[in-house]
This record gives sequence, C-alpha cells and structure tokens, in this order.
Amino acid sequence: MYAIIETGGKQYKVEKGTELYIEKLHVAEGETVNFDQVVFVNKDGEVLTGAPTVAGATVTAKVERHGKGQKLTIFKYKSKKNYRRKQGHRQPYTKVVVEAINA
Repeated sequence: MYAIIETGGKQYKVEKGTELYIEKLHVAEGETVNFDQVVFVNKDGEVLTGAPTVAGATVTAKVERHGKGQKLTIFKYKSKKNYRRKQGHRQPYTKVVVEAINA
C-alpha cells in the first residue's frame, strides 16, 4: 500500500516506514502530523485517485527532527564590469517518518 501526498508545494510517494525530508513544518519534535492532501492511493491493487484529493484519505507521520540542509553558494558575476556577489543559503527542513496510511 502506498500513497502520494502533497506538502510544501511538492509531491512525495510514501509507504509505511518511509523517512521524508520535507519543507519545514511548525510542529514540535516527537508530535504526529496528519497530511490530508492525498492525491493518490494504491491499496492492494485498488487505485483511488483524487480530483484534486482523495476524500477521507489521510497519512499520519511522526516528526523526528528539524534541521538545515547543506549550504548552497549563489554567485552572481558580470564579466568586465567588476560585479561579483556571493551569497549562501541553507534550506530548513523537517524529517518525518510515515506511521500509517488511512484510506
């Protein structure tokens, strides 16, 4: 059994026990979170698709930790104009572990 959920503007394929790194959620570590934006569910060969979401389907996950991703370097440069700008960015994320798919 698997499902496709939408969170943070992205879609993820999840099964029970799947570890996900998603856009940061404002939920404390150790708490559970329910994703109700379920786009697709495959339940033992039975396919449920949503328009746009599957009615009554949810995915329950436990928040394991919060953190920041690796540093990205943004470098802007224009030749012959002495224009250089260097900037760094670390995207915050939330690590969740899927506990159940309810459909």
